[in-house]
Amino acid sequence: MAERSLRITVLGSGTSVGVPTIGCHCAVCTSTDPRDNRLRPSILVSYDGRNVLIDTTPDFRTQALRARIERLDAVIFTHAHADHIMGLDDVRPFNFRQREQIPIYAAPETMASIRRSFPYIFDGNKKESNIPQLDAREIGGPFDVFGVEFQPVPVLHGRQTIYGFRFGDAAYLTDHSDIPEESIDRLRGLDVVFLDALRYKPHPTHSTVDRSIKTAQELGVRRAFFTHICHDLGHERAESLLPPHIRLAYDGLEVTVGAA
Repeated sequence: MAERSLRITVLGSGTSVGVPTIGCHCAVCTSTDPRDNRLRPSILVSYDGRNVLIDTTPDFRTQALRARIERLDAVIFTHAHADHIMGLDDVRPFNFRQREQIPIYAAPETMASIRRSFPYIFDGNKKESNIPQLDAREIGGPFDVFGVEFQPVPVLHGRQTIYGFRFGDAAYLTDHSDIPEESIDRLRGLDVVFLDALRYKPHPTHSTVDRSIKTAQELGVRRAFFTHICHDLGHERAESLLPPHIRLAYDGLEVTVGAA
């Protein structure tokens, strides 16, 4: 029997304002390299005919059309910043097609913020038009999504604690300025890890390229991909300076890992 696998599709690899950035005419924002066009950060995890989305960015409609996503089975949220939740209403076409609720998973504080941001979805009042049909499920530890365990991994996003996720032989940590030692211990020896690497210069709420290189080396992963990238990094030049097992993620990248 063939080994069960997970396919990870990078839907967006950019920072909160995306690349190109509105009104900017720098070399990266005007680049003709398609890898320098970065929508807001999100991935799709596909297995057993299921699609599990991590974060609904403001670009989700564009991402879904570009990736030709035919169905959506669940959504997992890292945190409730606008660049990670504001595309939630665009799950409605999947409700139309599938005629069922879509479960969404988030830590209690993140779910509370989502409810405040989209009150019309959750207030229980009858609506004249269609709204997303969601099954909100708060998480407090590892949880099963169609036979695959997703393990929350606490990270620091500035002073705020948010969550990355470990699943199968991979982990996705999109926004972090620091990773606590207990979380590092949960991530050692994976095949693939996605790490925040906003730019070279320090930032109060995001990791730098150099810091994430050190993190990848400490974890001992076989492959690392940097994401949540701003317009300070041109793909070709920045990637040429990285160790061979560390690459920049880009929109449309697909990576396959084991499910166990």
